[in-house]
Amino acid sequence: MIKHVENFNEFNEEIASGTVLVDFFATWCGPCKMLAPVLEGIEANKKSAAKIIKVDVDEVGEAAMKYGVQVIPTLVLLKDGQEVKRTQGYLPEAKVLEFIGE
Repeated sequence: MIKHVENFNEFNEEIASGTVLVDFFATWCGPCKMLAPVLEGIEANKKSAAKIIKVDVDEVGEAAMKYGVQVIPTLVLLKDGQEVKRTQGYLPEAKVLEFIGE
């Protein structure tokens, strides 16, 4: 199950080490709702070595501001806390895996 980050401190702890895919989303966002089962499937089937976390921009706005997120959904790939790349909008599973580099 994908970790749903509840505050900025938890966010910083989750991204501190390793490869992390951050899904910046909002509960009211249509494309975010479409992306959610794609990410859940990747996580459930262990198709990626990256840890996936979800950040609700309405609940953890500091994280969204830190990464300058202005469009949702935004996926940010981090390695040891440093941004490697990002993409915006809905992506099918194959494109998410390609983005992660799996």
